[in-house]
Amino acid sequence: MSTLQAIDNTYSIGGDFVTSTDAKTGRWNRIVILKNNTSFSVLTAQNWTGNSPVGESFPAGFEIQGVFTAFTLNNGGAVIAYKI
Repeated sequence: MSTLQAIDNTYSIGGDFVTSTDAKTGRWNRIVILKNNTSFSVLTAQNWTGNSPVGESFPAGFEIQGVFTAFTLNNGGAVIAYKI
């Protein structure tokens, strides 16, 4: 008899590994910073209010969550953006 296992749909669609300064468009629910001092020149979120974190430097391991539809890294950054 087979055993049913729950599937973690957080990772089921995949992700985008990004190190370039090219503009990215799509839909992501989580962005994980891979390299210290990573910053964005563009970060468009559907469900955020308030100030934008554009221009702020993030440490490696930092994670931001939301519904993101576009982003552009500043030079020298690296992230994994998980698709939804």
